[in-house]
Amino acid sequence: MPDRETMPSAPAPEVSARAAALPQGALRIASGYAFSGPALHLGALLWNGQCLPDAQIRVPLAMLNRHGLVAGATGTGKTKTLQLVAEQLSAQGVPVFLADIKGDLSGIAAPGRPDARVEGRAGDVNQRWTATGFPSEYYALGGIGQGIPVRATVTGFGPVLLAKVLRLNRTQEQSLALIFHYADSKGLELVDLKDLRAVVTFLTSDEGRQELKTIGGLSAATAGVILRSLTAFEAQGTSGFFGEPEFDTAELLRTAEDGRGVVSVLELTAVQDRPQLFSTFLMWLLADLFHDLPEAGDVDKPRLVFFLDEAHLLFDDASEAFLESITQTVRLIRSKGVGVFFVTQSPKDVPADVLAQLGNRIQHAVRAFTPDDARALNATVKTFPKSPYDLEEVLTDLGTGEAVVTVLSEKGAPTPVAVTRLRAPESLMGPVGQEALGRAVAESPLYERYARAVDRESAYERLAGGLGGGRGAKGPDEMRDAVLGSGVFTSLARSVGTQIGREITRSLFGTARRPGRRRRR
Repeated sequence: MPDRETMPSAPAPEVSARAAALPQGALRIASGYAFSGPALHLGALLWNGQCLPDAQIRVPLAMLNRHGLVAGATGTGKTKTLQLVAEQLSAQGVPVFLADIKGDLSGIAAPGRPDARVEGRAGDVNQRWTATGFPSEYYALGGIGQGIPVRATVTGFGPVLLAKVLRLNRTQEQSLALIFHYADSKGLELVDLKDLRAVVTFLTSDEGRQELKTIGGLSAATAGVILRSLTAFEAQGTSGFFGEPEFDTAELLRTAEDGRGVVSVLELTAVQDRPQLFSTFLMWLLADLFHDLPEAGDVDKPRLVFFLDEAHLLFDDASEAFLESITQTVRLIRSKGVGVFFVTQSPKDVPADVLAQLGNRIQHAVRAFTPDDARALNATVKTFPKSPYDLEEVLTDLGTGEAVVTVLSEKGAPTPVAVTRLRAPESLMGPVGQEALGRAVAESPLYERYARAVDRESAYERLAGGLGGGRGAKGPDEMRDAVLGSGVFTSLARSVGTQIGREITRSLFGTARRPGRRRRR
């Protein structure tokens, strides 16, 4: 069973009688975490080298859509912190999304194993530890690795995100957006990468040169660069990530029959050598949620909490348009009931405009071995409210499973900075076996929905047919009319699944939802 302390039916008192006996400085900090509503328990206060189990450090459930940051050097316990928070969110009925890059989060579905270390940690922080597994689904990008395949259509992915994975410069990114605009307006569906390649190939061909002239600002040379980048990208074995059935991000909002939130674990170990690709796919999932979810206003608990691990990968070599879209997405998705936690080594990995929106902070130990490290440490300290701690010293002395915490109170104000010994996760701290993982995927009700890729008629087939190289081949005059005139595009615009006589509506990142796609709530 979930830890009863995490359930909403057990609100905490203002300050317990035992906590009132704390040292005055510790009492002031503990009072800042004595919330009356449902909250997640992070751990107990560390004060003058001692763990004070009566000074509980918590975060209000209702504030978890105000976003957060989990930071710290490698090996300091960030992954276990994600697991601890995810477990309690699930117990409170909140769905969670986790990106599992190292392959050690799959154990959240299985009960943990008690040992002396776990029992010692639980005793230190006054935790009633109970081995518990949580309802989970496992996904894999393009079906590479063990998991339900997650794919996106090229149309749904959009030009800004695709430009990042293609490593295009700003001019090329803008030109790619023009190509998307052209395909949208002509009713040419971009389902997979060969569809986009077909459109660019057509525009750079003798037959399509006249069409290229109608696209303001797109030169034949730039279109050629985009085509070469796209071809090289496909040669890396990336085609499987794009296509149909496109993953419906409403799947991430599910709860189990017992009311607990489903933990969606995206297994990324098989693609961890493609950081640009998987980090951008994570942003697509978030942008897609933003595109579809209605406004929620103030909520008692989030609809979903989304953890973006290795967050620095999102911002490496990011274009100005990409950074602006991230900032806008983070700023606005809060009102739709979604909380986003960035997980990375240092706060400086996150742009200032994004960092300013992260109200909940869990900072693990910082290593300061070089002058650059020292500057990063100083910058990290400046991101915290004033406190009685010498944070430069504290942050370099923290042990594994300890962190400096500040969160938003129920009134939305920052809580006092609290050096905290964190609780132990109650699920398995490590991966489940490959056999158990494979069985969980095969038995999932979602597997049949997404397992088999579908390659229906779209831009590639239609342009091939119109050019005489595929189905529906025509003679020279008919071919010219079909491709350069309005005939082929009229038929495309009338076909099922395309926009009828108008451009697809695009939102943040240029992402789009094809009409008629069934949404599951």
